Amino acid sequence: MTETPSHAARYTTVDGEHRHELEVKRSRFITVLRRVETEGDARDLVAGLRREFHDARHHCSAFVLGPDRTIQRSSDDGEPAGTAGIPMLEALLKRETHDGAADLSDVVAVVVRYFGGVLLGAGGLVRAYSESVSSALDTARLVRRQRLRILGVATEHAVAPRLENDLRSAGVVVLGTDYGARSATLRIAVEDSDAEAAALEGRLASLSAGSARADALGTSWVDVP
Repeated sequence: MTETPSHAARYTTVDGEHRHELEVKRSRFITVLRRVETEGDARDLVAGLRREFHDARHHCSAFVLGPDRTIQRSSDDGEPAGTAGIPMLEALLKRETHDGAADLSDVVAVVVRYFGGVLLGAGGLVRAYSESVSSALDTARLVRRQRLRILGVATEHAVAPRLENDLRSAGVVVLGTDYGARSATLRIAVEDSDAEAAALEGRLASLSAGSARADALGTSWVDVP
């Protein structure tokens, strides 16, 4: 099956799992954020928290998946319709991360609620669930993801170590070198743009007196500082 190319070149997610608790009029709202890659991963977290907090009244959830955020789901889990899942989802979607961008994805939020005996009303529930996710994001560590173009540079065994060192010194990301029977191939990662690929070709031409060129090997999503 061919993967649909992403329009996004970068996005933000959370680092691992993070928990945060908020109390509103004696009701406890325990928010769990987790980095996930599939709907199955997200639903596994919900199921696990149902077992962990088996005596809680509600386990509401929302998740966003994919670099383009094409998969979006939410659940009120027994709360009045539209008062929990949707506000949680909107808190994820509207979260500004880097340079004012709202690009949070590959994340699931589950809010476990222990009822405190005081009815919050529809408006109060919306605010409480939205604030629970927002407050958890305030204290969570975020990770930047970027799509990189992977290129292979074939060269002689004897030349590979020097070329790799020269490329690293020039600030090029070298993922490693694969040694075959007759030649070596350096695997290089650059920003997924024609301009960056052309700049690399220029560096290679300069460092190898025009003997080395890069061949496209595909793209890969990686965590970046």
